[in-house]
Amino acid sequence: MELWYTEKQTKDFGITAKVKRSLHSEKTDYQQLDMLETDEWGNMLVLDGMVMTTQKDEFVYHEMVAHVPLFTHPNPKHVLVVGGGDGGVIREVLKHKQVETATLVEIDGKVIEYSKQYLPEIAGDLDDPRVTVKVADGFMHIAESKRAYDVIMVDSTEPVGPAANLFTKGFYSGISKALKDDGIFVAQTDNPWFKADLIQQVYKDVQEIFPVTRLYTANIPTYPSGLWTFTIGSKIHDPLKVKDQRFTEMETKYYTKDIHFASFALPKFVKDLTE
Repeated sequence: MELWYTEKQTKDFGITAKVKRSLHSEKTDYQQLDMLETDEWGNMLVLDGMVMTTQKDEFVYHEMVAHVPLFTHPNPKHVLVVGGGDGGVIREVLKHKQVETATLVEIDGKVIEYSKQYLPEIAGDLDDPRVTVKVADGFMHIAESKRAYDVIMVDSTEPVGPAANLFTKGFYSGISKALKDDGIFVAQTDNPWFKADLIQQVYKDVQEIFPVTRLYTANIPTYPSGLWTFTIGSKIHDPLKVKDQRFTEMETKYYTKDIHFASFALPKFVKDLTE
């Protein structure tokens, strides 16, 4: 008998993957957590029925969340990651030598626990001495932080359950206050095929708070539609005006200097969401 996992991305469309076995299944205090071993994608973290990351394609998302803002900022010393309990964004953040502290605030400690167990190549750097891991509400952490960070990355689930507050204008306003005077933040903002209204609203909210607001994309095959968006808000620095000398060599699989700029070249139907 074959076992298949299906994520329904709308009531009429979904993606499916053949499952070798279920590694762990648990209803945590915040969400349904499943860790699956799949034939095509390796181990897969699923929260509330939605794919969060897989061993095979995780590098795309994590590199694009981390490196776009970190190469845009001229001297990112103190970095905050909200969500991202799998540790992938933290792993990429630590590749930047200027980073002195990397703080991870994840509301669900079980995500951290089982990522370390079943996704060690993603979560393996959470014990680095530069990293502080806090099992706490990211919304409240932002509200309590003032001018503390150079770069903030919001690595949240989709805007349901515990992540709903992370897609509000009030949260983005709090981020602005938590950033230093030349700070930058980035948030994943879902896909333009099924969540166009969300992208449009988030972009509008961020644009009302940050002088520099940009939308960029990446191709992530296990996410809805494969085309994924990220919204960046910056107080000063423009990701489209990064000087060549700012880019340094580091080990990546997706992100490059060329991809940095190319990711801001949007298909017209996506660009229309920003106008």
